[in-house]
Amino acid sequence: GSQATRYGKLVLVDLAGYERFAQTGITTGIAAEEAKKINASLLALGSVVNALAEACARKGPQREYHIPYRNAKLTRLLKDCLGGTSVTAVICTV
Repeated sequence: GSQATRYGKLVLVDLAGYERFAQTGITTGIAAEEAKKINASLLALGSVVNALAEACARKGPQREYHIPYRNAKLTRLLKDCLGGTSVTAVICTV
């Protein structure tokens, strides 16, 4: 018979330290810009996960639904880990 090839991918993303952005008082500079980009990436990731969940709930192929992977660099990097037949585990620590 034919043999299927499987491969794995490990992606580590560190977004720590920006969950209390408003409380730090940082409003300008490089740290503030970085925090804004991280927060925008997290918002885009949430949108992608919600869109994927909707597509699965409707039992249709994902290609029939718009999944907004292009809204952030983070979601573009994680595209092959989130959609299709991939199995993904997300570990969050606080």
